[in-house]
Amino acid sequence: MSSTKPKPSRFYGVISALTFIMIYVPLATLVVFSFRAPTGWTFDWYTKIFSDQQIIEALGMSFFVGTVSTAISIVLGTAAALTLERTRFKGRGAFDILTHIPIIMPETVMGLSLLIWFVFLGVTLGSFSMIVAHVTFTLSYVIITVRTRLQGMDPQMEEAARDLGASPWQTFWKVTFPLVRPGIVSGGLLAFTLSFDDFLVTFFTAGAGSDTLPMKIYSMTKYGVSPEINALSTLMLVLTLVGVLVIGAREKLSSPR
Repeated sequence: MSSTKPKPSRFYGVISALTFIMIYVPLATLVVFSFRAPTGWTFDWYTKIFSDQQIIEALGMSFFVGTVSTAISIVLGTAAALTLERTRFKGRGAFDILTHIPIIMPETVMGLSLLIWFVFLGVTLGSFSMIVAHVTFTLSYVIITVRTRLQGMDPQMEEAARDLGASPWQTFWKVTFPLVRPGIVSGGLLAFTLSFDDFLVTFFTAGAGSDTLPMKIYSMTKYGVSPEINALSTLMLVLTLVGVLVIGAREKLSSPR
């Protein structure tokens, strides 16, 4: 008895096409308008970006806060994921629930609560307060991503390494870390993207003179969306695509065949 595969419905094809159009047409429009001027096509808007000292400083602040907060989240998140997944202790269920709260909680509530806490402790708002704030909401994403990878890993491989005389530290670096590295990289990328792109939490925890790039773009849009903002957004889009392609290629080359 021969079986025939069901033919794909045109309805689902149309829905998929409309979905991609809704996602990518605005991005394509953004790129096109970043090269437009009353006189025709131009690169002047990109030149103005690199000559604007305030934009350069805001971009540097975003990279600094994003990099530091991501590094801290990776270390703490990986350790927490290993603890929650490989050990059993009293109150583990409560910690598991607390891990998801920063993801569910509205950013306005989180930003306001962090602001109140920093004021209560007498912490000066600036790069330090922003890093602490970004770690609080990016940490959960790293924990969940690494735990997902750990759940798909066979624990007998770690047991075999310990039976062969490997110390816990050697077992982690020789067995556990190579297997969970894709999860760590994915969690780190997600944490950096969320940190770099965050506005609400940063708005509440940033001090004077410590604007990040999203805050700078917001202040620029108060006077209208200029082609300079389109060019800046296009550069961020290109950098994001290049970063994803490079990391994806490295992971593909380094993954066991």
